Amino acid sequence: MIPLKDDNPTSGKPVVTYFLIGACVLIFLIQLSSQSYKTGQLFYSYGLIPSVLMGHNQLPMDLYVVPAFITIFTSMFMHGGFMHLIGNMLYMWIFADNIEDNLGPKKFIIFYILSGVGAAMTQVFVDTQSQIPMVGASGAIGGVLGAYLINHPNAKVLVLIPFGFFSQLIKIRALYVLGFWFILQFISTGGGVAYAAHIGGFVSGMILILFFNKKNNKKSKIVKGPWG
Repeated sequence: MIPLKDDNPTSGKPVVTYFLIGACVLIFLIQLSSQSYKTGQLFYSYGLIPSVLMGHNQLPMDLYVVPAFITIFTSMFMHGGFMHLIGNMLYMWIFADNIEDNLGPKKFIIFYILSGVGAAMTQVFVDTQSQIPMVGASGAIGGVLGAYLINHPNAKVLVLIPFGFFSQLIKIRALYVLGFWFILQFISTGGGVAYAAHIGGFVSGMILILFFNKKNNKKSKIVKGPWG
């Protein structure tokens, strides 16, 4: 099933969500203009390589651009192709605005980055010897999906269920859409996709949002005060 939109309005404009989408698109366009994108060298310079991060291998000097730990962050804004970018930005567009609305812009960007770190480290620890660069916002977006599942499980999502000529548009609860996405990460294999990062990001988001929700509840109680 392919989500298209949700029926879950926000109280303000999700400026951080717009910024993250814009940054990913802009960086992808910059990638396309680079000769090293066509050769694949760009991904080795800015993508997260588990074996390099863990110190098992070193990049050749002509590929070394930033310290290995910085690639945890640079990799979050890179994408391997148009479909990779479009798929990630679609999920970001549909689900991130509500989590930003829940947390506020500052807390949301912290939440997003922490989810991305959780996703990246999950992929690293699954195979610390891997020399394959990991790129994409999928892990951090997985965190957004995990948070959405906790905070808005009953929100209705319009999805496309493709069956050739019999494709159908239906509205179903976010619980089922995101639950299906999560299960799909366990049963999918191959294609050079970092499924462990998706799972790690999703679980990180579920855990982190509970912490952020608790902080928000405490703050609202303090602001509200004893007078009601």
